[in-house]
Amino acid sequence: MIQVEKYWEDLTVLQVNREAPRAYFIPYSEAQTALANKRARSPFYQTLNGGWKFKYHTSVKDVEDGFYAASADVSGWDDLLVPSCWQTNGYDQLHYTNVNYPIPCDPPYVPNENPAGLYARDFNISETWDEKDAYVVFEGVNSCFYLWVNGQFVGYSQGSRVPAEFNLAPYLKRGKNRIALMVLKWCDGTYIEDQDLWRFSGIFRDVYLLARNPVHIRDVFNRQELSEDFSKAVLRCELETTGQLEVKAELRDAKGSLIGEGATSLDGKGTIELNLANPELWNAERPYLYQLYVYGGGEVLRFPVGFRKVEITEGVFKINGAAIKLKGVNRHDSHPELGQTIPLNHMIKDLNLMKRHNVNTIRTSHYPNDPRFLELCNEYGFYVIDEADLECHGVDRIGDYHLLTKNPEWEQAFLDRMERMVERDKNQPSIVIWSLGNESGYDKNHMSMARWTKARDASRPVHYEGVDPRYNGSKDTEVIDMEGRMYTSVADIEKYALDEASTKPMFLCEYSHAMGNGPGDLKDYWDVIYKYPLLMGGCVWEWTDHGIKTETAEGIPFFAYGGDFGDQPNDGNFCIDGLVSPDRKPHTGLLELKKVIAPIRIEAEDLSKGVIKITNLYDFIDLSQIALYWKIEKDGQTVEQGELKQAVAAPQQSIMAFIPYTIPQASESRYFLTLSCRSKQDTRWSEAGYEISFEQFELPVAIEVAASEDGNKQSQPSRIRTIQVEQQGHNLVVEGFDFVHRFDLYAGTFTSVSKHGVEMLQAPVGFNIWRAPTDNDRRIKHDWMDQGYDRATMHVYRSEVTKQSETSVEVTVDFSLGGYMKLPLLHGTAQWSIDGTGEISLQVKVKVRESLSFLPRFGLQLAMPHGAEEVEYFGFGPHESYVDKRQSVRKGKYLLTVDEMFQNYIMPQENGSRYGTEWAIVSNEQGMGLKFASPDGEFSFNAAHYTPADLTTALHSHELSKRKETIIQLDYKMSGVGSNSCGPELLEQYRLDEKEFEFGLTILPLFKEDE
Repeated sequence: MIQVEKYWEDLTVLQVNREAPRAYFIPYSEAQTALANKRARSPFYQTLNGGWKFKYHTSVKDVEDGFYAASADVSGWDDLLVPSCWQTNGYDQLHYTNVNYPIPCDPPYVPNENPAGLYARDFNISETWDEKDAYVVFEGVNSCFYLWVNGQFVGYSQGSRVPAEFNLAPYLKRGKNRIALMVLKWCDGTYIEDQDLWRFSGIFRDVYLLARNPVHIRDVFNRQELSEDFSKAVLRCELETTGQLEVKAELRDAKGSLIGEGATSLDGKGTIELNLANPELWNAERPYLYQLYVYGGGEVLRFPVGFRKVEITEGVFKINGAAIKLKGVNRHDSHPELGQTIPLNHMIKDLNLMKRHNVNTIRTSHYPNDPRFLELCNEYGFYVIDEADLECHGVDRIGDYHLLTKNPEWEQAFLDRMERMVERDKNQPSIVIWSLGNESGYDKNHMSMARWTKARDASRPVHYEGVDPRYNGSKDTEVIDMEGRMYTSVADIEKYALDEASTKPMFLCEYSHAMGNGPGDLKDYWDVIYKYPLLMGGCVWEWTDHGIKTETAEGIPFFAYGGDFGDQPNDGNFCIDGLVSPDRKPHTGLLELKKVIAPIRIEAEDLSKGVIKITNLYDFIDLSQIALYWKIEKDGQTVEQGELKQAVAAPQQSIMAFIPYTIPQASESRYFLTLSCRSKQDTRWSEAGYEISFEQFELPVAIEVAASEDGNKQSQPSRIRTIQVEQQGHNLVVEGFDFVHRFDLYAGTFTSVSKHGVEMLQAPVGFNIWRAPTDNDRRIKHDWMDQGYDRATMHVYRSEVTKQSETSVEVTVDFSLGGYMKLPLLHGTAQWSIDGTGEISLQVKVKVRESLSFLPRFGLQLAMPHGAEEVEYFGFGPHESYVDKRQSVRKGKYLLTVDEMFQNYIMPQENGSRYGTEWAIVSNEQGMGLKFASPDGEFSFNAAHYTPADLTTALHSHELSKRKETIIQLDYKMSGVGSNSCGPELLEQYRLDEKEFEFGLTILPLFKEDE
């Protein structure tokens, strides 16, 4: 057994021999290579990424003493790529848990059987480094580690997601050296790293060596001051050296021109002050960066400088004097194959996607990200909430949410997380808010963190959501600069904004939970956020699904979630809660967010005259970079289009614009105006012509009923043929000129619908109230199932022919829907009629039992035979939409396949419905099928190869068995999707909560090519 001090359970030891935290930088030999920001081009940088020898032990007690010796034989160890996570390489347990600790909650103690990973690597030191000190930097190691070089103990560190730096000069020799680590899965720091994520271990971020002269610049803090009118800027470069050193600083603009310089001689601490007139300001819309070069000790250090002022005045969050709305997302480090090891190109992919979807803010939930990610945010233009690696949510499970933060023994552990983050990231202009961590209660230790932060950097406000009064923490919240809230309802944030006692801006650090088919309340939030200056915006939870790419025993690939690896405790698919899939394919929720937070608003002013109002919601740039295109569609077909040459709207200003279209006063057709806002030029994240946003309006054209050949107005076909009606037992057979329909009087429904001998039904038609629960139904579904919604079947009280003529027949059915052991859920009367064209009409009256929860849906479900793959409809598209999730769709005529209607969620659930459908045709490729419409105007429509029961039963998408038949849903209404997986309950206006309603449908068998 290895003989080491048991630091991993000692709150008084957070590190041994670790260097004091400092700003992130890489020393270069010249300014040109420093500007390129390619670390490997620096002669003072040497990567230790790559192949390491690795040995895994299930318990630290099994680690052999002396494994770290320079002469130890590690040839029999495994090969492991660094950086990486053990668990994604086949070691230990892949484990997802949210709140619950994966260990007994006995802080600061962790299990005796503490898994350990041993790392060893031989490396060479260049002769050019002979006169220099070599430092090793570990950007991220989870959760703690012991370090040896050439058999000598160097030090210890914990704090997984902030760097640990050690001076190796006393231990290195010329030529070959050996570095060895023992990484432990758990330590006392585990109790404050209880974030909602997969629990990974190992050296998961970059490792490298830096060569520094014995006397060098140890730290740089670039403080800035802007005059009140922003016409003058002062940059104070606060320096710390390890000895007597001549230091020079140069400030260059984005073109590389020298605009300021200064020099000083110092031994320890000193300042170089640079003054600048009329500075270009940095913001997320125009992220202008100056470059500061600091020379000293034969090195060049480069720092991006973005001049900006962050302040809160009269309860309003401002940047550069402008009131800002933070349109953000929460982002975890998450890769479907590499876990928390995030390659640079993967970071860029995330940022490109965010920019393309109008996101301007990132909360680094819930720990500091790789420093290169922050550098990218500087360049792309994002407001960043930098969050300390601190969450102890699991103590809530033992009944004291504030257990650790009110315990003075944990104060240094809390402070250590904040200090190391702030010191590392203090020079990143993209960071506009410091956050004290997440879900850890609130008391004295958080106050210490906040006070230290304000003393060190007063230029950024401090956030912490744990001060929410609902948590009953300390009432002393003076050190927190904003009212941070999670999943507060729309009504409650408006109540806060209207309360005269509210003095701090409210930041929704998490809202609108994007799990599965959702979120469904984005517009409701943003209507209120835009309305009140006190509401500064928020970050949707969350950016990405945390699925692990794996495969079944049969080799079928899928994304796994909690419990799929036998992990206990686990929180199932609660990690599948993002706006994009693990492989970064946008969900429809991201498209919805893009539209809701779009930086351009277009409103109808007088559509009869072509007048619209355009509002620029950007804070700092005008709309000169946006082209606005318009088109008029007549019944889904484009009849007129053009580009609008409008005046340019200044930031936060509106203009009126005229569109020169022509429309009739009345028509049999519907006319829609669609406006598309597109980028004029290529950007780093999009191509020219990329759509930033759109808006659509129905034009004020009076509906004119079609005229018959003799000039009479009529809405029915000009020739109704006769029918023959025959009762065969309990079957009613209705035969017309080219159709035969069968209605089962005993079952109260149609069993066959055919035209020209082509059968259109695969199974009887039935009423349906059940939908496969969405993730956001995870709470209400228990009530639904308890009441029997999922097993509701129809009982027929009466089914008989009530009207009959030569050209039509009517059948009335009195029925109820209910599940076993329960009273009927609803009673209804359905009037079915068939006319000589073969068209089936339904008019149903429904009365729902008073005591019930709102219904998931109400409508018809039917199955069409194999081959019914073509879907044509007029309604909202092209993707799924719901009553509360329909801002990102536009009304038009769409032609899709059944498979294209399907939205494939990792956890199968209700998907693919089209809200606001006016008519739909489902047919085979020859156009033989059924047309659905509603005399009431609109209905919700879906076509899929899965029933609601199929989607309810399956736990993963690969468990779905695709049916040959096509399942059609024709809904009077469907309840919205909301965000109640973690957010507030579904808003009342989006619930199907009517106790009495009527619904009409028509079903017409047709051959499209003959129409």
